[in-house]
Amino acid sequence: MGRGTRLLLAAVCGVAVAGVYAGQPVLVQMGQDLGVARDSAGWLVAAAQLGYLAGLVLLVPLGDMLDRRRLIATHLGLVAAGLAVTATAPAAWLAFAGLVLAGAFAVVVQTAVAFAAAISPPGERGRNLGVVTSGVVAGILGARVVTGSLAELWGWRSSYLALAVLAAALCVFSLVALPADVRAGAEPYRRVLRSLGGLFTRPVFLGRGLIAFFLFASFGTLWSGLALPLAGEPWRLSEAQIGLFGIAGLAGALGAARSGRWADAGHGARVSGVALALLLISWAAIGQLRWSLVLLIAGVVVLDFAVQAVHVGNQHVLTSAFPDRTSSAIGGYMVFYSLGSALGATATTALFDAAGWTTCALLGAAFALAALGAWAISERGRARVRPDVLVRATRR
Repeated sequence: MGRGTRLLLAAVCGVAVAGVYAGQPVLVQMGQDLGVARDSAGWLVAAAQLGYLAGLVLLVPLGDMLDRRRLIATHLGLVAAGLAVTATAPAAWLAFAGLVLAGAFAVVVQTAVAFAAAISPPGERGRNLGVVTSGVVAGILGARVVTGSLAELWGWRSSYLALAVLAAALCVFSLVALPADVRAGAEPYRRVLRSLGGLFTRPVFLGRGLIAFFLFASFGTLWSGLALPLAGEPWRLSEAQIGLFGIAGLAGALGAARSGRWADAGHGARVSGVALALLLISWAAIGQLRWSLVLLIAGVVVLDFAVQAVHVGNQHVLTSAFPDRTSSAIGGYMVFYSLGSALGATATTALFDAAGWTTCALLGAAFALAALGAWAISERGRARVRPDVLVRATRR
């Protein structure tokens, strides 16, 4: 897997996922234009997340059956269509429909990640996952900078239109530049879906899934709600200024790019535990938003470093545990991610009007603590299994 392939897959991930999160820094403006009430604006993000959830279950398993190169190109084309519908929507219902469509086919991210894992030698899997997954984080957080700037110049619709053009261009480029992914024989779709369902009975899968659920609920609490207090008193920042906070998050996330190499070296469990502890600590700084933007920025950097490190580690564990079901394993894992992100988005926008930012920060910290607890339980379970495995191996 060459550098060019890694970077192309990272770009695919970045553009696709940016469409899901592009509404976060412009929720107020977008809601006002479409006639959506302030306390319901979080559904503009959640709509794409719910489409994403459906795509994870119904579309990602196709990567275990079909040529992933063609699948990536097709899904990117449909992402472009959904973003174009959102950009031109005259009414809220049509914008929601476009967001659901773009969200459903944004699961091209998981197909790209599974493709990277499948064509990587075992000793380089973590490194390649780290690079490709950094595209996801760049898309989520970089979209905040671009969206805020474009929204201030030409309105929120311009950012969705720009992303639609980028997705369409990558659709063509992926078909030409990605390596072929020829399959000897495809399993029936029903059997692949049944295999996906079977993963939910596996302890290692459930453990990593629960960590992801609480991890991204904490992440969503920050990034879906951050625009609300920053746009109000005492800061009254513009959309472009709010979008610049994505640079802090991007710096933190890219700082964790080496987490894949740590996983390759056998330190994944320890790194995840430390990162989850940092996630919890970050909320102490983020909760000071009304008094200090410096502490907020520091908290954002630490939070996004922690999220990226844990996320890469989780995917390394799952692609190693289920090498013949990389697409299904990644897709099923991301169901937990999607549900957690949607919970964080809807809860924080509803909670902010009722109780303010401090309460939202406490909610984010509670999610972080729950993720740390899920990690501790998962690691304890793995420790109990290892001696049994060793005994069976010795008897053989």
